[in-house]
Amino acid sequence: MSVFVDASALYAVMDHDDSFHGRASIVWKGLLLAEERLITHNYVLLECAALFQNRLGMKAAKEFNDVIVPMLEIHWIDQRVHQAAAAALYISGRKSLSLVDCISFETMRNLGITTAFAFDRHFNELGFKTAAPKPGNR
Repeated sequence: MSVFVDASALYAVMDHDDSFHGRASIVWKGLLLAEERLITHNYVLLECAALFQNRLGMKAAKEFNDVIVPMLEIHWIDQRVHQAAAAALYISGRKSLSLVDCISFETMRNLGITTAFAFDRHFNELGFKTAAPKPGNR
């Protein structure tokens, strides 16, 4: 099975002070033990790099790049996917929805992925299953 990995989950795995860290660590280890195909895209990597650098420091950003990124299958976003996601974002008119979120949904649909490791409520709102709990997600 393929599981899409979102920045919200990756951040929770890396930040020991994050309120979702305990649950994220358990789910992450379970996904690795089950040898699931863990998929993300380059915009999520960019979002994570900025979050880790700014909130956790360069050491955490480098650890993410050296340890976590090699475990992920990266899909590189092309102009068609970017434009489709941007159109979906602007049509939605939702301030809380991000371009990275919309690119994630477009990527998941294109790859036939139905489950995300995410703590972002938007995945559930758009009909995707999450490998993390729904109650109280971001």
